[in-house]
Amino acid sequence: MRLELATWMEVDAYLKRSRGIIVPVGSTEQHGPTGLLGTDWMTAETIAHGIAERLDVLVTPTLTFGMAQHHLAFAGTISLRPTTLIAVVRDVVASLACHGFDRIYFVNGHGGNVDTVNAAFADIHSEVSFGNAAPSRRRVRCALRNWYESEGVESLSASFYGTSDGAHGTASEIAVTQFRYPDHIKTHILDPAVAPGLDREIHDAFDLRLRYPDGRIGSNPALATPEQGKILTETAIASLTADYIHFLDT
Repeated sequence: MRLELATWMEVDAYLKRSRGIIVPVGSTEQHGPTGLLGTDWMTAETIAHGIAERLDVLVTPTLTFGMAQHHLAFAGTISLRPTTLIAVVRDVVASLACHGFDRIYFVNGHGGNVDTVNAAFADIHSEVSFGNAAPSRRRVRCALRNWYESEGVESLSASFYGTSDGAHGTASEIAVTQFRYPDHIKTHILDPAVAPGLDREIHDAFDLRLRYPDGRIGSNPALATPEQGKILTETAIASLTADYIHFLDT
């Protein structure tokens, strides 16, 4: 059930049977010569919708912009500042909580969001600790799950690509977009001398562009296929479906 395709009355009726909701979150950023700019939100959305269909639960519109400042030296990247993303997450959660949602489950497709979104959660949960939340209401719980780290996905990625999955513009995430958007598969002659995976922290966009000139970080996305993407997608959906059910009881 997609929030944007529902009426307020349908959401009101949904709240009588469930207080849980899924929020897909990703990024719009470069993913190397063959990765779609929307890869991170597209993958998160695909898996979130899969969970929602299995369980008949509500899923919000996807947050398509994330904390991606380190990719801004590549054309097309759109980033929120960390403070902006924190404010967006806080406002989304606060809006949902106004209506009675109290178990809010974020499915994430972008590693750069993790620290920032968790900082937003810490702010939200601190409202209870500092006595600013109504004690009579069931306390809001938020969770962030990275689909690419869900049970079974990492081992599948390793079996498909070995160390060539890399750390950014990965073969696994590109395979998922190839499965979901088969009419938009990109090809490019890739430099075999791509820089290895992350060996130190990246501080800014120019640092990343200098070290990884075509945007890939230790990955060989030429190994990706839509068939692998289907298996990865189904595995992530199955794993996070079980995790979401457990989260509702926390």
